[in-house]
Parts: sequence; C-alpha cells; structure tokens
Amino acid sequence: MGDLPSGDEGRPMPAWFADAKFGVFIHWGAYSVPAWAEPTGELGAVDPEVWFAHNPYAEWYWNTSQIEGSPAHEHHRTVHGGLPYDTFLDAWKAELFDPAEWIDVFARAGARYVVVTTKHHDGIALWDAPGTGTRNTVHRGPHRDLVADLAAATRARGLRFGVYYSGGLDWHAGRRAVIQHEDLIDECRPHEAAYAAYALRQVHDLIDRYRPDVLWNDIGWPDAGLADLPGLFAHYYATVPDGVVNDRWDGAHADYLTSEYQANRQNETAAHWEQCRGIGLSFGYNSNEGPEHLLDPAGAVRLLVDVAARGGNLLLNVGPKADGTLPGEQRAVLEGIASWMAGHGSALYATRPLEPGATEPCDGAAWIRWTHDDQHAFAFLADVPDSARGQVVLKTRPGLLDPATVVRLDDLPVRADAVPDGILVSSVELGTPLPAVLRFALLRGPATSAAGVWR
Repeated sequence: MGDLPSGDEGRPMPAWFADAKFGVFIHWGAYSVPAWAEPTGELGAVDPEVWFAHNPYAEWYWNTSQIEGSPAHEHHRTVHGGLPYDTFLDAWKAELFDPAEWIDVFARAGARYVVVTTKHHDGIALWDAPGTGTRNTVHRGPHRDLVADLAAATRARGLRFGVYYSGGLDWHAGRRAVIQHEDLIDECRPHEAAYAAYALRQVHDLIDRYRPDVLWNDIGWPDAGLADLPGLFAHYYATVPDGVVNDRWDGAHADYLTSEYQANRQNETAAHWEQCRGIGLSFGYNSNEGPEHLLDPAGAVRLLVDVAARGGNLLLNVGPKADGTLPGEQRAVLEGIASWMAGHGSALYATRPLEPGATEPCDGAAWIRWTHDDQHAFAFLADVPDSARGQVVLKTRPGLLDPATVVRLDDLPVRADAVPDGILVSSVELGTPLPAVLRFALLRGPATSAAGVWR
C-alpha cells in the first residue's frame, strides 16, 4: 500500500513494517535457567505497589530475587541456595538449540519479522559484545553467537530481523540499587558518561554486524548519552535505509510507538504502533505458569486480528527453555495461529482499519473486526450466538461494500443481503472462538482518498 508517513520528522514509514502486522519477540537468557516468577497478572493491570516484589516477568528474576521478603527471594534461597546470578549463565547450555527449526515455526505462524533480545537488563550479551569481556554467550554458557545464529536463520526464511537492546538498565555494567518500586526506576538507571559510551558502542556494533531491520531499545537511554542519539540514528538509517526504530529512547526519536500488555495503551491511537506481550504473563520462560495464564490459539488469533484491525502490529513473545527448545504450550499456540493464518492471512497483511464505527454488529452480540486493502474489505466474525441461527447484521455505511461479492475465505457457504441498517450475513459455524473471515468488494465512492485508498 506504499510508504506511509511516520509522524516523526516526516520520515516515511517503510511499507514492509506497516504491512507486516505480525512479529515474534524472543526473550532468551540466563534467566531461562531458573525460569521462575509469580504469574500475578498483566503489566498495567497489577497494582504498582506490589508489582516489583511479585513481578510476573521471569527475565526480571535477578532483581526480584534480591527483594527480601518476596516469593522470588525465598525461591532463590530454597531452590538455588542463594547462588550468584552468573551461575545461571554457565548453566545455560542451549544444547538442543536449532535456530532454523524455531524460525520455521514462526514463519508458518505467519510472522513477518523476528526481534531477538541481544542484551536484557542482566547485562549478559548474546553476542561477543564489545566491553563485555567473557560475560557473553560466545565465551560462556552456550558458547555461541546466538544473535548471528538467529539472524541467519531468520533471513534464510525471508523474514525481517530485529534486535532488542536494554539501553536504560544494566544490572552489571550499570550497577545500581535493586528496583523495588516504579518511582525508583529512574534513580536506579545508570546515567553517567561511562555507561552511555558502553551502551552506544554496543548498539553501533549490533548495527554494523547484523544490519537489523528493527532497532528496539528498552527503558530509555542514559542522560549523558542523549546527545549521541541523533548520530546513532543517522548511522543506523545510512546502514539500513528501510529500518525502523521504536519509541523507548526517552523521547529522542521514534518511527512507531509501543504498548505492552495493558501499559501505554494510549499509544495505540498513533499512526504506527506495536503491541508487545508474551503468550503468557512473562516474556522469559516461566515454568511457574499454567494454562490459565496463557493465551490459547483462538485468543492469540483474536488478539492479532484486533491489533491489525486497529492499525497496529502484534509482537508476540516466545520464551524458550534454557536447553534451546520452545515450550510445548507456547509451540501449540504458534501452531494454532499457523493453522488459521494459512487460509486467512491475506485478510491481515498489507491492510488498514476500515471506517470508524464498523467494529460491531448491530445487535452487539457477536465479535467482529474489519480490515481492508485497496480492493476488498474483510469482516472477521466469531461468537455469533446460537440464537441468531447463523445470521448477523453487520453495521456498514450504505454504498461502502457490495454484498453480492461476499466470499468466505474458508470456502464455506455464505450469503449477504443489504438491509436498512447494514448487511445481513447468513452462514454456518459463526459461533466458534476462531474468527470466520468474509471478503467483500469495496465500492468506489466519495469516501475514497485522493489516492483511491479507503482510510
């Protein structure tokens, strides 16, 4: 659908990112060895007064396990004997890691890009990062350049490759007090020039080595290094002209905004945005999660559809085990997405939201979302009640769609008729949690933009 304005300094949003809709996030690190957190709830929906001592993010294990009185502290004492955190780096062997197998699963699920955590808050790098000495996965633990392995496998499957980097927190190189409350995050961040230079050098190295299509920073950037960021971004765009940068650089620059679970949902009204979340309540693998904490395949598909129908991308996270395998319950969700996307992905890729208000049926009982491309509108329907007997009225503006052109993407029979308050759809199997997708031809009319594309 062409390049779209990003809203930041007039730089066009690369079409590949606007059209992708679905990416996979990978959080894999030494924290995958203890693989433990309390599954308390979603970020943004848990009382911040209790979040840090009861943090559901397993990748925060080092911090949470140091908060005296927290369940993670007790778990670390009783299960791991209070061992130093870096013991987990040496115990992380990744002996069953097959990057091509991972990426095959992600590609079949319909992901168009993959973002790999290259250094999380624990400061352990998944490549031979400058300044880390031997505290990285090349010299210890897996004894592999995991970033290079995943970059090669991702691109071999024709997907875009991105890197996550924790610029604002580093509990090793930027040592500070344990974070016990969100109000203390900033004073627990390293802002001095030495750490700023350390982080800048590593991000430059990521750009030069791997040419990432996505540069995904987290927790801001050290104050002493903010003046370096324009030069960093200029170097990045010169190296990767169609690359994109997220918004977590303390306001320095962004091609798109991000939300995370229930946090920063206001960003989802931006021209370009991405929601990130885990299949469960954690990003890193958490062996303490049960099925009740995880999305099921239908829930994951509906989340993806909902995000795309509102103009965003979904960056859905997987947390591999320390041995390099994908947890079975996470794999099952990805396989469920793959099964649905095989017949319905065309209703998501390179689409945009339909008109405001075209999000619910007239009776309000069913689940419905809409997307469109240059020629078609797509209605996603689920949860039509049995009492409706396979019929539902879709709220649409007169003249927007041609009911006579309706097709179900799964080839089941469907009929659509214009009625005074929209389009009456009649079909079978509309009451399932997985959405059925109906395609309609768009009728050209006054609501098209000058370029002939529905907005």
